[in-house]
Amino acid sequence: MAIGSKIIKPGGTDPDEFEKSIAQALVELEANSDLKPYLRDLHITRAREIEFGSKKAVIIYVPVPQQKVFQKIQIILVRELEKKFSGKHVVVIGERKILPKPTRKARNPLKQKRPRSRTLTAVYDAILEDLVFPAEIVGKRVRVKLDGSQLVKVHLDKNQQTTIEHKVDTFTSVYKKLTGRDVTFEFPDNYLNV
Repeated sequence: MAIGSKIIKPGGTDPDEFEKSIAQALVELEANSDLKPYLRDLHITRAREIEFGSKKAVIIYVPVPQQKVFQKIQIILVRELEKKFSGKHVVVIGERKILPKPTRKARNPLKQKRPRSRTLTAVYDAILEDLVFPAEIVGKRVRVKLDGSQLVKVHLDKNQQTTIEHKVDTFTSVYKKLTGRDVTFEFPDNYLNV
């Protein structure tokens, strides 16, 4: 199995060494694990490594159409990749594109309207949901401080607290690095006590 089939970069550019190591890890997982039927048709578009404090995190970008299949195996896949890249948290995010806001000057009559899924807000919300998977976001509060800066408080599903609680700092720093926005994660008790 070739590494090139596991990483297909947009524009046909060559992957760097780090991306090749991720692709190699995916090839090895496909060959040696029960994930083979899932990983056979899947590929990634790029990978990045970011540092925060003394820790490192690996961000793997996947094509959005393949994201549902990745999410079926994401828990096992992330666990196996974290074993291979010891000491680093692995995060899987969909490769999304933000289109600029249309202006009056740059009007093109043949161009179609910008889809909602390509707006900055929609892409940032989708990145947040991808980050915290398999937990679900059950609530969100935006606190605007006096100096105009915003702090987003994200309430996550209490059922997944044991699964992802140790990664909350990673999620915060990765989201800050990707979007420039501050975010805190909380696991509140159920709003509705039935």
